[in-house]
Amino acid sequence: MPSKNQTPKTRLHERNRNREPYDLKALADAIPKLKNYIKVNKYGGDSVDFSNPKAVKLLNKALLKHYYGINNWEFPDENLCPPIPGRADYLHYIADLLNESNAGKIQKGSQICGLDVGVGATCIYPIIGVKEYNWNFIASDIDPKSIASAQQIINSNPSLKDKVDCRLQKDSNAIFGGIINKKDKIDFTICNPPFHASIEEAQRGTRRKIRNLSGKKVNEAKLNFSGAKNELIYEGGEYQFIKNMIRESEEYAKSCFWFSTLVSKQSNLKGIYKLLEKVKPTQSKTIEMGTGNKSSRIVAWTFLSKKEQKLWTEEW
Repeated sequence: MPSKNQTPKTRLHERNRNREPYDLKALADAIPKLKNYIKVNKYGGDSVDFSNPKAVKLLNKALLKHYYGINNWEFPDENLCPPIPGRADYLHYIADLLNESNAGKIQKGSQICGLDVGVGATCIYPIIGVKEYNWNFIASDIDPKSIASAQQIINSNPSLKDKVDCRLQKDSNAIFGGIINKKDKIDFTICNPPFHASIEEAQRGTRRKIRNLSGKKVNEAKLNFSGAKNELIYEGGEYQFIKNMIRESEEYAKSCFWFSTLVSKQSNLKGIYKLLEKVKPTQSKTIEMGTGNKSSRIVAWTFLSKKEQKLWTEEW
């Protein structure tokens, strides 16, 4: 009978490269330092210490190098390290969404342009989108340091050059304003909104996460939030951020085909649906996602009529 670490991650999208258990030997060959953090788990198989931030960062660097050919992925330790399989899933579901408007044909190539709202220091969504689908991206962020880090990653990997346009959001109250220009034609937006409403809430969440991963009670989460504050925290939390996004999306109704965002908290969905009713999109969708024990979902909406959608896709 297979041990738990040998069970395929069947909740991941069918095109996700990490549906099968990690090949830790191959990943350690890609990033040798990862070997120091591989240990035998309680099921008798090799595993990575997911409660250790250094181990998690090395694992994700190895995933990017082994599966996506990204050799240079450096960013400050204070910034969030994204889980590669979950981020890839979002983009695969967006590809499916575009396919629905194009007779089921997967759209690959630079004619497709996505906007990553809050690209962060790791530039992870554009990296995967470029490598999987050869899409182009606009990458926005409110933090100059994150934009500088993302740009450095782009400059350090030849396959990303001329594929990602980094833009600094200078208005703390805006999401699309100051980023989307009149000449831009954006096929989709993606966003992983700040999850917490305060540092205290973020600390509680971190303690809970560490406790779940390690089984140890942690009184204080030793994290430096100085660089990652914008990634984690927004006044009013996830719901307020998405509320602002929905309201502002109406102003850019004809500049973008599909607006979308992750929604981590299921309790926020009811309010989000009410907000969408107010702006009256022509279509909206909720796409369920699941990675490991965590469930999330994508909420997507468009203001384009069927005729406008047809005209739009004819240019693909």
